[in-house]
Amino acid sequence: METVFLQGNPMHIAGVLPIAGSIAPEFSLVGRDLSDIALHDYKGKRLVLNIFPSLDTDVCAASVRRFNHDISDFPDAAVLCVSKDLPFAAARFCVANDIKNVATASAFRSDFGQAYGIELVDGPLRGLFARALVVIDKDGRVLGTSLCKEISEEPDYDFVKQLLKENA
Repeated sequence: METVFLQGNPMHIAGVLPIAGSIAPEFSLVGRDLSDIALHDYKGKRLVLNIFPSLDTDVCAASVRRFNHDISDFPDAAVLCVSKDLPFAAARFCVANDIKNVATASAFRSDFGQAYGIELVDGPLRGLFARALVVIDKDGRVLGTSLCKEISEEPDYDFVKQLLKENA
């Protein structure tokens, strides 16, 4: 069981992130317009999964805004921001923050957390997701993952940029 921290307090996640080179687990999520979102919808594009606890936190919100800005440098890539926030909350957030270049997806009725080994199993955020990044190539293979050991810190944006540059 992997350990992550929230302001220095340990929490654990169920499972492990997919390993580089493996086929990314298929998923079924819900978009902010209540549409179904699946991994196969992104076939032919590189996909960054920006996974986090909730848009209602400053760090999670900052990551969505940052990816919304940065992804324009990679026209053949997409960012999917995944949490258990309800689609309605994500829609409000995206309108209020002019989010147009990334998509949000809710795992509120999905096994995404178990499939990607990212669901917190204890601590005050139990049931939500730890902060992580998963970069997937055009054929659905995992290029790399990054797990934030401290949930209150932003993800490693440079890790994503480097992987996307190296695997253009």
